[in-house]
Amino acid sequence: MNIEIQIDENCRTPKIVIVTDCMTEEVSEIMRRLSEEQTKTLTGFRDGAAELLAPEDVLRIYAANGRVYAWTERGEYQLRLRLYELEQRLDRQIFVRISNSEIINLKRARKFDLSLSGTICVILSDGTAEYVSRRYVARIKQLLGL
Repeated sequence: MNIEIQIDENCRTPKIVIVTDCMTEEVSEIMRRLSEEQTKTLTGFRDGAAELLAPEDVLRIYAANGRVYAWTERGEYQLRLRLYELEQRLDRQIFVRISNSEIINLKRARKFDLSLSGTICVILSDGTAEYVSRRYVARIKQLLGL
């Protein structure tokens, strides 16, 4: 891939042009990353108050009883977004879905226990153990380079 930057004193807003012979997965990923606005915080609700949560503080995000929650070292917060919306907004190299109802922060994972047959147990930094469902094992192994 070639990257070229042109400085034009008359240009008031940056413009990105991608020149390619065909649409590839790499080009699609570049377009997705450029077009999405990276969210620096999440809004969590607890005790009737809204609090801003930094994504790096979130250990896991999970759905239970029709609601979505974020778990941090400070406790549990209710979120107003669905899991699929959070999955799209958060960095996919850091926040990874491990089951239909849970996303974890890989940077907050302390250990991956591969001894169980066909599944993975993830120990998070607070000592919580979560299990990767069989459907998501291949993706986790790919991210870990296994």
